[in-house]
Amino acid sequence: MIKIFADSTCDLSKELVERYNIGIIPLHIVMDGKEYRDGLEITPAEIFKWADANKTTPKTSAISIEDFEAAVKPEIDAGNEVIVFSISSEMSTTNNIMKLTAEDMGAADKISVIDSRNLSTGIGLLVLAAADLVTAGKSREETVKEIERLIPLTRASFTVDILTYLHRGGRCSAVAALAGSVLKLHPKIVVENGKMHPDKKYRGKNTKAIMEYVTDLTPELKKARKDRVFITHTCKEREIVEEVKSYLESLGYFDEVLESIAGGVISAHCGPGTLGVLFIAG
Repeated sequence: MIKIFADSTCDLSKELVERYNIGIIPLHIVMDGKEYRDGLEITPAEIFKWADANKTTPKTSAISIEDFEAAVKPEIDAGNEVIVFSISSEMSTTNNIMKLTAEDMGAADKISVIDSRNLSTGIGLLVLAAADLVTAGKSREETVKEIERLIPLTRASFTVDILTYLHRGGRCSAVAALAGSVLKLHPKIVVENGKMHPDKKYRGKNTKAIMEYVTDLTPELKKARKDRVFITHTCKEREIVEEVKSYLESLGYFDEVLESIAGGVISAHCGPGTLGVLFIAG
């Protein structure tokens, strides 16, 4: 048997985790010197409340050795093999911790640690693709080989409503944040080569910016893998999420249009009102 794990930044919903039998290992969110396990002990709403009250961004830290070992050791002891996904090694030491812990456990030959080179449901897409391959009877080696082919094809991007969180996290200057607020600018953040960088800027109300962003993606979406596309967000307003979902469904292209709430790590860095459409290129 092959068991698949991912760190909590994969942002898969509880329903998907249960449907595909995925194990989740949490990163940590640090606020007031206390660490909270992402997805288990802290919510995005609590992160936003604390960040706004303290005018700063919570720190995030990698998974712990203890959490990794507690998750995977029972599988190894039961004679199973393991495939585990991490957030991009450019963004966190999580991948290195996974590899070193697997070696320390004497199980490196039974555990495949995959650097997703991505974040959020960019990881989630790879995790679900791996689950599909395992269900189809592929070996661990065959599954890893195919996932490594898909990693550079995974497309992850988001539009951000307010620049305050990016500024607090050191990802844009105070001047840029102020100008963005005055001009109602909404940057598109893209993940490429394992790193995040700003791309196009949209202007106006967030709902308008989001729909422009989504429609701009249409040519790429129509060439994507057809099995699934993700809407991942931190939006309170259901209307805009439903509008994006309806638009994607109207393309008549994808087998599934999945929705996911972004977890603590994305929330801490991008803030409320963030929305992304994530898929794997064909």
